[in-house]
Amino acid sequence: MDKTKVGLRSRLFFSHVIVMVVGLLTLLTIGKISSPRFFAFYLRQIEVGGLGVRQVRTQLIRSFDDAWSKGAFWSVVIGASTAGALSYLISKRIVQPLIQMEEITKKFASGHLEERLPPNEIPEVDQLATSFNRMAATLEGVEQRRRELVSDLTHELRTPLTVLKGYLEGLADGTIEPSGDIYQRLSRETTRMQRLVNDLQELSKMEAGYLPIDAKPIDLHPLLASIVRRFADQLLTENSPKMLLDCPPEVPRVLADPERVDQIVVNLISNALRYTPKGSVVVKVYPEADKVWIAVIDTGQGIAAEDLPHVFERFWRADRSRDRSSGGTGIGLAICQRLVELHGGTIEVESQLGRGSTFRFSLPVAREKVSGPRDVRIWS
Repeated sequence: MDKTKVGLRSRLFFSHVIVMVVGLLTLLTIGKISSPRFFAFYLRQIEVGGLGVRQVRTQLIRSFDDAWSKGAFWSVVIGASTAGALSYLISKRIVQPLIQMEEITKKFASGHLEERLPPNEIPEVDQLATSFNRMAATLEGVEQRRRELVSDLTHELRTPLTVLKGYLEGLADGTIEPSGDIYQRLSRETTRMQRLVNDLQELSKMEAGYLPIDAKPIDLHPLLASIVRRFADQLLTENSPKMLLDCPPEVPRVLADPERVDQIVVNLISNALRYTPKGSVVVKVYPEADKVWIAVIDTGQGIAAEDLPHVFERFWRADRSRDRSSGGTGIGLAICQRLVELHGGTIEVESQLGRGSTFRFSLPVAREKVSGPRDVRIWS
């Protein structure tokens, strides 16, 4: 920092002093010029009244001017001292929170993010302190999430890496015989790591604002029908859950990116099928005011009430061992939430243990409607 620059406290103090000096000079100048003249004018009025002061008028004026000068001198001394002291105290009060901010930012740089500014009696400074504390809380939250992300990421990567290391060491020393099953296990763990890295990269892009949304008016029925058909073609066993698309007539077009909507629905259906060994998975569409809701309803295992607030958190699992064995990365729902938010919608979840779950999200209406009936079809 350039030491030749004048600080804010000095600037405030000097500005107060300049205003005070200008005011005092104006008072002294006007008083010095006008007071004797006014006094002489009043003496002439006294003489007109019959009192004889003409002989001593000059002496009276000189005495008045001398008395006024002494009074003005002491007034300037006392007034300037009082004003200077008050200016210094006010400047100090205004600058003190700024000095505290500087000290706290230095503590932030060293990793102490829990520091906060105290309230201030000056409304504007108090508002600045409130904004600063809000920013500090946000930074603390970001740092906390970053630490949690690093911790969760290392935890997620440790399992596949341990599996890969164990099999590779066994293959290398001959304790494990090479086989197609072993290579498939190694491939699955590698694929899991690749999917985890890809999901993290996409989530980071979305949160950083680097993932553009190409929103345009789209008709949901053909898009959702194609998605449901893809999943239905994979459910070939007799006990597999049935896929149902419930899309009523006159559903408005929505303003959304079709690729991202496909990604959201595929993620929600995959999640539903993972925990629905039998029964059904329904993709339901229904309009509501200026938005359209898309719900994925399953009859699977469900989620406990105490776990519902955490389902959209990164790497969160109600049953870690179950999710990991099924191949989930723990980031899919967080990606869905962020994609829905980028579209200007909301995503919600309702669930009961043993009765299934309902994940639904909204998309804004594109101000135009698609007419014509829609079929409700079931693939099994």
